[in-house]
Amino acid sequence: MSETELAERILKLVGDGIDAEVLVGRSAVALTRFANSYIHQNVADETTEVRLRLHADGRTATATSTVVDGIEDFVQRTVAGMRLAPADPTWPGLAPPAPVAFGGNVDEATAAASPDDRAARVRAFVDEAAGLEAAGYCRTSSTRVVYANSAGQHVTGGRTGAAMDGIARTATSDGLARLASVRLADLDGAVLGARAAAKARAGVDPVELPPGRYEVVLEPTAVADVLQFLAMYGFNAKMVQDRQSFLELGAAQFDPAVTLVEDATAADSTVLPFDVEGTPRQRLVLVDAGVSTALVHDRRTAAKAGATSTGHAIPGGASFGAVPSSLRLLAHDGPAPVEVDGPAADSGVAGLVAGVERGLLVTDNHYTRVLDPRTLVVTGLTRNGVWLIEDGVVTTPVRNFRFTQSYPQALAPGAVLGVGPRAVELPGAWSESGASAPALRLASWNYTGGASG
Repeated sequence: MSETELAERILKLVGDGIDAEVLVGRSAVALTRFANSYIHQNVADETTEVRLRLHADGRTATATSTVVDGIEDFVQRTVAGMRLAPADPTWPGLAPPAPVAFGGNVDEATAAASPDDRAARVRAFVDEAAGLEAAGYCRTSSTRVVYANSAGQHVTGGRTGAAMDGIARTATSDGLARLASVRLADLDGAVLGARAAAKARAGVDPVELPPGRYEVVLEPTAVADVLQFLAMYGFNAKMVQDRQSFLELGAAQFDPAVTLVEDATAADSTVLPFDVEGTPRQRLVLVDAGVSTALVHDRRTAAKAGATSTGHAIPGGASFGAVPSSLRLLAHDGPAPVEVDGPAADSGVAGLVAGVERGLLVTDNHYTRVLDPRTLVVTGLTRNGVWLIEDGVVTTPVRNFRFTQSYPQALAPGAVLGVGPRAVELPGAWSESGASAPALRLASWNYTGGASG
């Protein structure tokens, strides 16, 4: 039975007099993991999941199932649960009929990738590490989804994604390389392994510096963490409505160098073209040259705001809200990045480093947690390489710091001293999300602890 046939059957089983929507998704995720420079795990999972949401007489129930053979019982239990559910006064109604002009980025070779295809990239990564201990993963995924509801909306879409994340390690340092794409063919294990090894070797025997505020150059891997928190806590309309977000529409809250776009329709986006409510996603400028211009909505927050859903509903969104899924910080036009050896290689980092009198080059932010959602103060650790910059040159590897930093403050007017000329697609917190980030040069980042405390 196809996804469309299954969705239509479920709607018929629900019957008349009930607002019903069904999402049928078939997804496959395969992961090849390596440690100590050899593959130690290869796993694959294929799942068909049905998500059913019903509303009648002011009550709503949502249920999911992976047992397709017992679909009649699943529908009956969901209907019974709806009759007993508490009142739902903010029910926004079903998505009306609206075509999806873009069906998602799908690469059939990635969807059909074999363990050997992933293993070949791992081998290349390990070979280029040239004797350093290597660890990480190579992942491929694909999803096909059909959405249908009793109001007449019916859309189909798909997506594929590939990601590689690996480190090379010496006795005193780690070097990181990370990349995502719609296509596995875009991931070159040799290039990533060489990059990780170069960073690891450049980070040997780091010194400890005192905590304090430092000018920084954040590599794209660190910038992606900043974008993730801006997406979840900043541009989420429910957080704004609940007064838990820093965002003020129409205000110049960011440096003029910052333009943020949410765009599931971009050629390198690895997300689905519509959300779990069946609303097509659209390109949305969230920050235009420093000015906060838009939020992302699901149907509930849109109804409350008198707006229109932007297609960003997520499972559980009634409590958490809508979240951007393909956030991209636009790179700046400029000369092509100069490829250099060492930690400043790639993504235009070397050009940003050249302007720093004294500061830090930071590879990654790790174990980051929100301390205050209203100001988006985040604490976390640096990871996989930090270096001192002196007079425009990367000089000395530095031991890891703990930081406590407001992310919006780090990007505030006057705080962004440079944006790299190349954005890099990076994997998100789950396989069907991602972010596109260039490197950033920032005037100040607050490091509150070092290796000694």
